[in-house]
Amino acid sequence: MNRRSTVVAVAFASVSIMVGPKVAPAQGTPPPPTGGQRGGGRGGGQRGGLPWRTAEDTARAHRLYISTHPEDMPRTNAGTAARLATDSIFAARSQGVMDFQIVSYKSDVDGLEIPAYVFAPLQKREPRGHAAMVWVHGYVHGRFQERTLPFVKEAVAKGYVIVAPQYRGSLGYTNEFADMIDYGGKEIDDAESAYTFIKSSLPYVDPDRVGIMGWSHGGFITAHILFRDNQPFKAGAPIVPVTNLIFRLSTHAPNYTQSFASNPDIGGMPSDRTCGATHDQSCLDEYVKRSPVFHVQNLKVPILVHVATNDCDVHFIEDQQMVYTLMALKPTLADTKIYVDPPFLQELGGCGHTFSERVTTDPKSPKYLERDDSPEQIDAWNRIWAFFGRTLHPEIGK
Repeated sequence: MNRRSTVVAVAFASVSIMVGPKVAPAQGTPPPPTGGQRGGGRGGGQRGGLPWRTAEDTARAHRLYISTHPEDMPRTNAGTAARLATDSIFAARSQGVMDFQIVSYKSDVDGLEIPAYVFAPLQKREPRGHAAMVWVHGYVHGRFQERTLPFVKEAVAKGYVIVAPQYRGSLGYTNEFADMIDYGGKEIDDAESAYTFIKSSLPYVDPDRVGIMGWSHGGFITAHILFRDNQPFKAGAPIVPVTNLIFRLSTHAPNYTQSFASNPDIGGMPSDRTCGATHDQSCLDEYVKRSPVFHVQNLKVPILVHVATNDCDVHFIEDQQMVYTLMALKPTLADTKIYVDPPFLQELGGCGHTFSERVTTDPKSPKYLERDDSPEQIDAWNRIWAFFGRTLHPEIGK
């Protein structure tokens, strides 16, 4: 065989090897990348990247996977028994101290029935004699809990009426109600509708002296309402608030994102191309709409914001965005304070996120449901009462 024949024979043998029968990979070995490119990159098939070759890659892919299908929305147990226990504690500890009622009202956005608590002084003043505050509970899938009791009692002693809405997605009722969570959507309407209830059902409250306050997710809802056009509140205090969902999703685990991406009214992540119930707008626009920090310019009433540098839930680098934007755009309306590494109670979450919610939570303690004060908590509440005192004037009507 001459040299030319030898080269042709070798080339033919190579082709035969390439197109020959496929050999199944050894059991437990991930298959090579597909897509027709040699040396495909991880997740993208880019030439020259590292191959997807380890079980750890597959496990990480499962952790990072985020569905956009509504049927994959995380479901939760409503925990009705725990809420009923809270109802009993509120009723028992309100006797002889304040008037406690469990009520409900319809959301202005779609008529959904929203449960709520009302705490009021035992002796009511003349019509319009009391200032009031809507207190919005925190946590995604949270509820208004008994550890708020010492602060509620202080507010009522000052003459305020407190209305605490259990907006859609709150725990303690039915699984269906809990699964209606709409982060940055209709839950905001539910909380704002508490004002409609106050105006129509509580004649002893002056509708011109109603404020709003909330912690964490409740601060997120509070800020959203304060930045709306034609909102009815005269002042508000978002404390350690969630501010920027686009940023927040980058600092939290993928399972946190799932509640957004598979919500039928969102249907995607910020980087996806289309979102919304009808998929007719960009996902980035949808997340901007649901992030209060991008709407600060609409603020028209006084606002108080407290944040903590050691917050491990709403990281300080997220809350900086709210504080600094308020300082830049609304310096005459904003009362802000940054608490530097305030002490916290481990049982309330283990970081500064709850620095101003310090309460003894051990039922066996003689100080159960009493304030467990630090200097920072005392300072924070003194500032809260002073802020609402000068904006809502609870002394009027005495």
